[in-house]
Amino acid sequence: MGENAYFCSMKTINGLPKEAQNERIILGIDPGTTIMGYGVIRCQERKAEMLSMGVIDLRKYADHYLKLGRIFERITGIIESYLPDELAIEAPFYGKNVQSMLKLGRAQGVAMAAAISRQVPITEYAPRQIKMAITGNGAASKEQVAYMLRQVLKIKEDQMLPWLDATDGLAAAYCHFIESSRPIHTGGAKSWKDFVSKNKDKIHGL
Repeated sequence: MGENAYFCSMKTINGLPKEAQNERIILGIDPGTTIMGYGVIRCQERKAEMLSMGVIDLRKYADHYLKLGRIFERITGIIESYLPDELAIEAPFYGKNVQSMLKLGRAQGVAMAAAISRQVPITEYAPRQIKMAITGNGAASKEQVAYMLRQVLKIKEDQMLPWLDATDGLAAAYCHFIESSRPIHTGGAKSWKDFVSKNKDKIHGL
């Protein structure tokens, strides 16, 4: 079985390039050494829509280094196709199998290297943080994450894939959209005493 993906390519809105629409594209990746999932979303202000999601099927490659080469090739191709402004990638969780963790870390690193080679900024998220952002529950199942993404991104049933790795990649992208859309904390005063200590030149008669 080869690589499978659902594509919905939309490069412009109303005939205008994304730069003219205050638009950004986020690529999300769920690293894997057997199946690697990815998703691409387009964001405008507080709205997001799916452009594509899919998987990179690495099962036919017996050699680990061939898998790494294929990951770099495919991620580079996805970047060139969708021109993402940012990459959000899931951090490998720590397991007991050291060899599996090493291979997964390499797969993640190669995907990140592909983004670096195209000067795409990278943000890494823990699996629990992604689940919390999407479902409100850091221990949510992959099925629950997929269900919530279907609702918020209005994904049709026939657009879904049988691999939850694809929705996990999409979840990383949507998590980054949520986290990067939060108001930036400006470091304001925590109390009146704190305010006075930081603004002595603005307060008189004290």
